[in-house]
Amino acid sequence: VQLQASGGGLVQAGGSLRLSCAASGSIFSINDMGWYCQAQGKQRELVAAITSSGSTNYADSVKGRSTISRDNVRNTVYLQMNSLKPEDTAVYYCAAEGVRYYSGGYYYTNDYWGQGTLVTVSS
Repeated sequence: VQLQASGGGLVQAGGSLRLSCAASGSIFSINDMGWYCQAQGKQRELVAAITSSGSTNYADSVKGRSTISRDNVRNTVYLQMNSLKPEDTAVYYCAAEGVRYYSGGYYYTNDYWGQGTLVTVSS
């Protein structure tokens, strides 16, 4: 199982970005998917998460500015970020929790991280 994140880049304050993260492999189901960010010198923290049924949770810092969504058929999670601020600058990581997959005749469940995509917001 691999998670491939994309969509980061350089944007001016007030602009928008859409991050995508696709999980690949012999996946049967995924419980929760989410996005975390890690700014330089800081700990990784949750930005937004979404359950398999579509319930969402956002960090206070992005509420009203970001929307998380997912496509359960494509095992992909998205993060639409609007009204970006310089303090949003960070590496954004996607995560998939409770990934049930098939390998060698057995089902397994594990958690996975994507490789990170850099978001830079200039003032």
